[in-house]
Amino acid sequence: MTNAIYITTTEPRCGKSLVSLGIANILLRKTGRVSVFRPIIDAESADQPDKNIELLLSWFNLKTDYEDTYAFLEHDALALLGQGEYDAFMDRIIQKYKHLEARCDYIIVIGSDFESDEAAIEFDLNAQIAQTLGIPVLIVSRADKLGPAEALGAVRVILDSFAGMGCQVAGVMVNRATPENVAELTAVLQENIAREDRFVFVIPADERLSSPTIREVAEQLDAEVLYGEEHLDWLAYRNLIIAMRIRNYLNHLTRNALLITAGDRNDVLLSALQAHRSQNYPRLAGIVLTGGLKPPESVALLLEGLGELVPILSVQTDTYDTAALVSNIRSYITADNWAKINLSLKLFEEYVDTAVLETHLGRIQAAGMTPRMFLYSLMQKAKADKKRIVLPEGTDERILRAAEILLNRHIVDLVLLGDPREVRKQIRRLNLNINLDEVPIIDPRTSPKLDKYAQTLYELRRDRGLPLDSAHDLMQDVAYYGTMMVYKGDADGMVSGAAHTTAHTIRPALQFIKTKPGFSVVSSVFFMALDDRVLVYGDCAVVPNPTAEQLAEIAISSADTALTFGVEPRVAMLSYSTGESGSGADVEKVRRATELAHARRPDLILEGPMQYDAAVSPQVAAAKMPGSRVAGRATVLIFPDLNTGNNTYKAVQRETGAIAIGPVLQGLKKPVNDLSRGCTVEDVVNTVAITAIQAQEED
Repeated sequence: MTNAIYITTTEPRCGKSLVSLGIANILLRKTGRVSVFRPIIDAESADQPDKNIELLLSWFNLKTDYEDTYAFLEHDALALLGQGEYDAFMDRIIQKYKHLEARCDYIIVIGSDFESDEAAIEFDLNAQIAQTLGIPVLIVSRADKLGPAEALGAVRVILDSFAGMGCQVAGVMVNRATPENVAELTAVLQENIAREDRFVFVIPADERLSSPTIREVAEQLDAEVLYGEEHLDWLAYRNLIIAMRIRNYLNHLTRNALLITAGDRNDVLLSALQAHRSQNYPRLAGIVLTGGLKPPESVALLLEGLGELVPILSVQTDTYDTAALVSNIRSYITADNWAKINLSLKLFEEYVDTAVLETHLGRIQAAGMTPRMFLYSLMQKAKADKKRIVLPEGTDERILRAAEILLNRHIVDLVLLGDPREVRKQIRRLNLNINLDEVPIIDPRTSPKLDKYAQTLYELRRDRGLPLDSAHDLMQDVAYYGTMMVYKGDADGMVSGAAHTTAHTIRPALQFIKTKPGFSVVSSVFFMALDDRVLVYGDCAVVPNPTAEQLAEIAISSADTALTFGVEPRVAMLSYSTGESGSGADVEKVRRATELAHARRPDLILEGPMQYDAAVSPQVAAAKMPGSRVAGRATVLIFPDLNTGNNTYKAVQRETGAIAIGPVLQGLKKPVNDLSRGCTVEDVVNTVAITAIQAQEED
């Protein structure tokens, strides 16, 4: 039977998106067969995706069609109930739920929003649906502006009501609590509500989650974006109506404030932009010009010449009405908002005992190593022994957004390379929550260690004809400087390549970090996270046409890398022939590499040559290689050349939706890893965590 939890709230805006994200994240560590279901969605038509459903489907790449994730639009449900068709209403929900249940191991059911005028009816419906489906209920409440006693009272009323209607209440989560009240509120709720079969957790408020983006402001005000369209993801923490003169209003500016002023107040507009650029005033989120008035041509010409601007919006409503509308803007966590999602997951894991929660969610049969479990294990292992990773591309937006996530989730310590003024300017421009007091920013050109590093490079490379002045020039390059930090022990690993070629990243490592004893080649692997397992592909990125000896080394390195990251290595040496069925130079190379690898590492479970289908399909393996310890069960797949490996990993990634993590370099004495120039923020986060784990292994 499929397990499920019914998430319902006590009132609007309780933060069920945060809770559903956290629960889905936990479940997907056990199985990839997780889905979301809403009996009723608040949408005018099926063409308007429900934000809660869309968030989970998109962020976690759940394998469910959107049409299968809900039963009714709200107006259709109310119309049916208004006709007295309660049985038809409930039958439709059961039918849709059972259809989804047949294909899933776990369903997260999300109740209604309590945003309509039918809130009383909604409460009863949520209880009746949960009771009819036989799903335990998770009550999500909010405690902003409430003391512990008041919050307890509000929760107890809802709890008693659900229990009185025959619902099993699995637990209570109180969201958006005042941070200083979390400990006291938790103690009060634990004492009065928690039982052996009922959990209670309290999660504090964070203004970054409740603050709307400027994009949401623009959409909900039907505003015209005049300038700063590239910064619409900035958050507005506070709304300020500006009617004072310059000398008076400047003292009221706060970080990430949204200024609302009449469209003809050009003095406010220009002075606010100057304040935003000044180091002596907090940065702004945006400016809303009211009354349908826009800057005159002369001012517009001035603005266009200033370059990058904060978002400036124009609305038709007057200042008073605009302020009222802005105060009621609803902010959502959407799948494209990395910062809010990662903050939500961080808060959930910090304040919810996931081990306790798992016991209440029901038993789930683990489905091998799921992608989410693999990624979770990476982060947990990296956190366990924090390492210092240097990022040479300190002004790249993806690097900095990844740095924010890595630092806020305490995964690693970081060093950024680049001109400190430019790095800080970029952090400020992107509105990132990075504590610059905790992150060293080093410009290799002005570093006090430049001469010392250059001298070391000269001593390492002078036998190759490198003069001291050339070593000094090279050491001003961020890739050389970052690699030397790793060599000297000033950093534990390096990740680069977002803005540089693979050769630029790897060359310094090959020149003076060099390969491990017994290895002559640096190679790579990709971790291919499929729906129910993680495979290791090597080499798909570095060595174009390895010899038999190099292929044997790649196989050994890849097996060791797999083991480091929790994948039991069963190594398949791939070719276009399986066993003794074929011949030719290419097959003989793989056969010879297999023999060499066996001779060097008889402990490895390694076989070849074999075709890809024989390596991964038990049915094909039974026919082609009966009795094999690898065929049909391979976890590490070694390709005969770069052309085959690179095309295969990209084909699998594209056609199956697998997450490809890498390339992860192997064979070096100390960890240096290369990013693709098309990498995403998630790629950077994963690669840094992998580099940190490699550094742990070196220790």
